[in-house]
Amino acid sequence: MNTPRHRPLALGNLRAFEAVARRLSFSEAADELHVTQSAVSRQIKGLEDELGAPLFVRGTRHVEITPDGQLLLRSVEPWLAKLDAGVRQIRQKRSRQRVSVTTFASFASLWLLPQLEAFQHQHPDIDIRVSAHDVLADLDDPELDIALRYTSPQQAPPGAVRLFGETLTPVVSRRHSEQMQSGQTPPIHTAADLALHTLAEEDDNRSSTEYLSWRYWLAQRGVPSLQPRRWLYLNFTYQQVQAALTGQGVALARLPLVIEALQRGELVESFAAAGRITSPYAYWLIVLPGSRGRPEVSQFCEWVQQQAALTRDAVGEVSA
Repeated sequence: MNTPRHRPLALGNLRAFEAVARRLSFSEAADELHVTQSAVSRQIKGLEDELGAPLFVRGTRHVEITPDGQLLLRSVEPWLAKLDAGVRQIRQKRSRQRVSVTTFASFASLWLLPQLEAFQHQHPDIDIRVSAHDVLADLDDPELDIALRYTSPQQAPPGAVRLFGETLTPVVSRRHSEQMQSGQTPPIHTAADLALHTLAEEDDNRSSTEYLSWRYWLAQRGVPSLQPRRWLYLNFTYQQVQAALTGQGVALARLPLVIEALQRGELVESFAAAGRITSPYAYWLIVLPGSRGRPEVSQFCEWVQQQAALTRDAVGEVSA
């Protein structure tokens, strides 16, 4: 038998507590939960009785959460969020098919989204949800199905499928290249010539940045101390690419993410294939355990791997 000290707390009381704590208002919490204000007050009182501690200080015009309330809120918020995500996933399975993908912003912008229309054309009955940000999502999030990650082989989780490797290459816009050819802008023939140009650099402190930096590329070319005309520091890869496209400088681009822009002639490799270097990092496809076996997830994974094979061929990667 559960003693009062160990008895589980009532879910309804916790839901009321979280709503009041978020809004700091009993009346607004009642409106949100579609119950009366007195019902919310009774639930909070019942929760406080169960805990033996006050959770809110009730004033005439305001509500304040107590330190014990803050402690409880830190546990309740993520728990309720995961519960709600699980409920949404169950409901979603009974309606339209949906695949939820998490990846980093530059990969979504430069590789995934430009090709996604083709998948949606082939599978009009499958909705795709893309969550793109540079904070890694938890791989146990019940609302996610697939993660597209950038990591080293040693850090890739079990079962991850390698899509393609990493290659870096200096690029400029087509107009910038034409200006160099016509003498309007200093030409680039050797690595030392970069001293007369602006270099767009990724400003990040992650371990992979070592291999994405101009310093690494310049060291590989024998000019580790070279100082360009100026540095342009940017947070994200897609910003570097945009800077190159608009003629603001030379970007050290991730070849798999800009290969189509190179094929279209929007970007030009400053040193052609001779300027390319590789990195030990790669791009990976990860299917979350709770989503394995779902037909729509399998179809999306198959499509991603097909697109990855085209990227490997385009960049000249010998094997996956």
